[in-house]
Amino acid sequence: MSYYDIDSILTDAEKVPCKFELDVPELGYLDNNPSHPLKAGTSIGLPLWLAEPLALTRREPTSSEEDSKSFVSLDLPQSLSNEVMSALKADPRAVPLRDQSHNFYGLGTRMLDVFEEREICAILRRTFVMRATDIALHARKAGATEDMGVGAGEEFLRGLEEWERKLFRKAHEGTKGGKEWMEGVKKH
Repeated sequence: MSYYDIDSILTDAEKVPCKFELDVPELGYLDNNPSHPLKAGTSIGLPLWLAEPLALTRREPTSSEEDSKSFVSLDLPQSLSNEVMSALKADPRAVPLRDQSHNFYGLGTRMLDVFEEREICAILRRTFVMRATDIALHARKAGATEDMGVGAGEEFLRGLEEWERKLFRKAHEGTKGGKEWMEGVKKH
């Protein structure tokens, strides 16, 4: 993705749960305690753009520590929790991904850069493939009737996250372009 890609920017702004591994002076305001330092063990949601480098950067061990530690430990966000993954395993089409995150797949791929979760990777891949068939079907039908834009079609679109919406638009434009081309061929 490019530097100016709005979906990438919004994905980077998603908050992810972190736990600080050391006391940090002058950052108590992050935990609504401005007059105190941020204590080790404090859990806070930080934007992904900040949480990822803090989790991946190692600090030098102190005399009482044997090995280096990261500044924060990073956890998977709620949108990639066991409950959501179980629901996706059961039926990917029944989960409105937009309710989990507007950029669900973008967040998932970014988190998989940090965590090596093969099962989550497999679930996300299976989810995208299964939902893509429904998206393509709805995109083909969208231009077939005048009232497809409201009702069932609108409800379907409401549950799609951004990658899926882009796929829907491309599939719909392709179907529309194919129909226009066929009409042009029939006229000649």
